Order: sequence, then C-alpha cells, then structure tokens
Amino acid sequence: MEPKTFNIVILNGRPAAGKSEIIDYLKKTPVEERIKRFHIGEFVEIDDFPILWEQFEDDDLLEEMGLPRLISNAEFEYRGKTHPGCVFKDKWYWNFLIKKLSFRYSKLLRDEPDFFKENKTAILEFARGSEHGGFKTAYDYLSEEILQKAVTLYIKVTFEESTRKNRRRCNPDKPDSILEHSLEDLKMEKLYKGSDWEEFSAADPEYLQAKGFKVPYGIFDNMPEKTDKPGVLGAHLEEVLARLWQVYRRG
Repeated sequence: MEPKTFNIVILNGRPAAGKSEIIDYLKKTPVEERIKRFHIGEFVEIDDFPILWEQFEDDDLLEEMGLPRLISNAEFEYRGKTHPGCVFKDKWYWNFLIKKLSFRYSKLLRDEPDFFKENKTAILEFARGSEHGGFKTAYDYLSEEILQKAVTLYIKVTFEESTRKNRRRCNPDKPDSILEHSLEDLKMEKLYKGSDWEEFSAADPEYLQAKGFKVPYGIFDNMPEKTDKPGVLGAHLEEVLARLWQVYRRG
C-alpha cells in the first residue's frame, strides 16, 4: 500500500512562532481530513519544552530542600546585570534535550513497532537560538533513525514578531503550559535573538544537510500572522505540506 502520511515531522521555529498553534489545529482536524490535506495521520508529539520546564521545577524543589540546583540557575547574567529567570548552567543541556527527544522516539517504536504501517506520524518540536548552538548543532544530535525518515516544517517569523507573540501568550499562572508559557523579554533576547536557520538552510531550497542525510523541509510563513485565523492557517499549511510531500516522495 502506498504511504499516505509523513513518518516524522520536525517542527521548528522561534519561540511563539506558531508551532503550538499548528499542533492544536491539527489535533482539532478529523484524522481522515488531516491525512488527505496535510499527510499527517494519528500523531504522537514529542516536545522538548515539558522536559526543559520539569528540570527547572526539579531544581526549584531541590533549592527549597536546601540542596544545590543540579542543571539550572534561578537567575542569569545579561548586559552586565543579573536578572531573575531560570537558565541552564551549561550549554550541553540543550543538546541533551535533543538526545532525549531521540530517546523518546526510540521508545515509541519499541512499544509500537508497527507505528508507521498504520499511517501514523511522529511530530518532534523544538526551538533553538544561536546562543545555545542553533539548529545546525541540534540536528547533529538527532538520531540517524530520525534523520533518515524525517521532514522539517519551519515556522518563519522575525524576532520582533516572536517577542510580540511571546508577550501575548503569557499566563503567569500557567508557566508550564504549552500554549501559554512565555519567556522574560531579556531572556528571550539573550537566547533567541540570534538564529542560524537562514545559514543552516541556505545550501539547498528543498533539503537540510545533517550528518550526511538530506532532510526535506518546507517553510510556513507566519508573517503576517496566520496561526490566529484557523481558515488561513489551514489553507497555508495545506499548500506548504503539499509541496513538501512532493519532495518527500521523490526520496
């Protein structure tokens, strides 16, 4: 039987670019329609944000117990001043998060060896800034099993638009929420103002180069904002994924 769906979609973009809104839209689209329009079937989402946030929470709890924080600091240095807000002590943890995504993917296939035979899709989601290695470094830590089956959907916004939407979605009562978490402005600037996406994708308009693999990619242009208008979101997503499907099927 001819496959109808992508095996793995890597969903990238700046914070608040619209990744979570696209996931939410796909969840609300009936599966048969989702397969027909977007080539995404029943899907499992593997996102590094919950892993990241739980580490901050764990360190907060350790500190409450009078123990040292293990992975993160509760404040950060920027522009010669100290600011409140959790950041990782060392940059290696960003790459560890990518290893965790790959590890969770391997466990998914261990538990569901026929996952792809059932027209299911795995969606891996993460944002990266140049300050902590960028997308090029992140892809170098993805497993070969992922890279040989994946396509990438990049949500394109400027840093200024990312910052605006990051402020808009802020809910201080739910800092762990996928749709309502946000970063402090200065931490956003420190971690995500610089991006290597343009450099990473510049060599080829259809494929990313990573560890000897060619990963097909498409760009969802969210400028002006489309992810706040379901009809516009769906139409543009269908257009982008239709082109990406053609590249993907060429192999």
